[in-house]
Amino acid sequence: MTAPQHLTITGPEDILGYVPHSLGYWPSRSLVAMTMQGKRLGATLRVDLPVSESRREREDFARNVAGYLLADDAADGSLLMFFTNDGWTDASGPGESGQVAGRLLLADLESALGLAGMPVRDAWYVGEEYWRNAYCTDAGCCALPGRPVAEIRDSRLNAEMVFLGSTVGAPPGTALAGDDMQQAAEDPAVEAAEERWADELEGRRASRPQFDRVMDVWERVLAADPGACIAPEMAGFLRACLCVPAWRDAVLVMAAAGRPAAEAGAEEFGIFSARASLPISGPAVSDPAVSDPAVSDPALSGHSAPAGRAEPDPERGRVDQGIPAGREPAPVPGYGEVLLGLSPALPDWDTMKRLEDLMLLLSSRGPGEARAAALTAKGWIEWCRGRGSFAHASLSRALEASPGYRLAELLSEVVRRGTICGWASRREAAWQKFGTDAA
Repeated sequence: MTAPQHLTITGPEDILGYVPHSLGYWPSRSLVAMTMQGKRLGATLRVDLPVSESRREREDFARNVAGYLLADDAADGSLLMFFTNDGWTDASGPGESGQVAGRLLLADLESALGLAGMPVRDAWYVGEEYWRNAYCTDAGCCALPGRPVAEIRDSRLNAEMVFLGSTVGAPPGTALAGDDMQQAAEDPAVEAAEERWADELEGRRASRPQFDRVMDVWERVLAADPGACIAPEMAGFLRACLCVPAWRDAVLVMAAAGRPAAEAGAEEFGIFSARASLPISGPAVSDPAVSDPAVSDPALSGHSAPAGRAEPDPERGRVDQGIPAGREPAPVPGYGEVLLGLSPALPDWDTMKRLEDLMLLLSSRGPGEARAAALTAKGWIEWCRGRGSFAHASLSRALEASPGYRLAELLSEVVRRGTICGWASRREAAWQKFGTDAA
């Protein structure tokens, strides 16, 4: 994530005060590195501090940090912040668990970032009670243990961030976080509806008309009032859809890259069968049933497509997108490109936020595979934003709901390796919590 353009940094307290708002929580036992583009703040990276005193591990750690920051190809400098409570009486600087001296780790980072073309412009140590500059040796202004952290919490920029509506919570995955991934509540009506829809949809997984019907419903629900309540019948249908991997993936792709990408990708994967299939089925699309019980549409359930509904038209995307006659549409990205954040150039962050809200609601309406799918979708969205800690917490919850859930395992490995989503690595595409670009 990049910093917002309309915020002005006047001192180190402002920079340090921005970090918890950027991450969403106050880090601990962490290195936070920020890129600089001239005088402008760039991307923010948080990684766990190493615990070994091995020189090789420190050097590998420093190279990895530099490698991550290279994703910001406009960066020409960097800032480092060591968030730890260890070693505050040591003039050489805090270290993690007292094993890694701050000065040694800082020197390795200076070397790696300098070679990468992002020399360290400044660095600080930040604990729960004190903070100080890593380079200041003047006892008059940098006496041990440091300056009170209250200066950061009371900074002008921190106040401005709060005014903008930003909040700082507990680290994701902790008991204090109070996050919105609450345990699934028993909801007999939703569970009964999910079971009915799962049985009815089982024989329709390879049907292209049924796929279109599923996309119609998800599109309509995502366009509805995000504050509305999803009725049990509709919630059961959506949860049943999430248990079909091809439909689940299509929903993610549609949210980020649009429906043509979801449709083209499904065709490319060959999930459809040319054989005659059962009539399409699903809740009424005319009303997403956010306020009344969604029952099967009598015009659709158990019958063929209603009058006026043509079979899928490969040219329909051109009409829907308003592409002028004679001009070829832009290439439609594949599933892999979208799921890795490589295409489109700019994802639909607004729709992805609505999808996240919907997935959180669905994850709370029952246990099992559907909950795992919904939490995995949230984890993917957080990874796309560049928030690895939040992605890890969500994916861990998904695996608790359904141990061995394949997509959650794959994304967890991506997060564990420190792979950065393509969108998060580019300033013009990166998710911005507060606004547009930084100062």
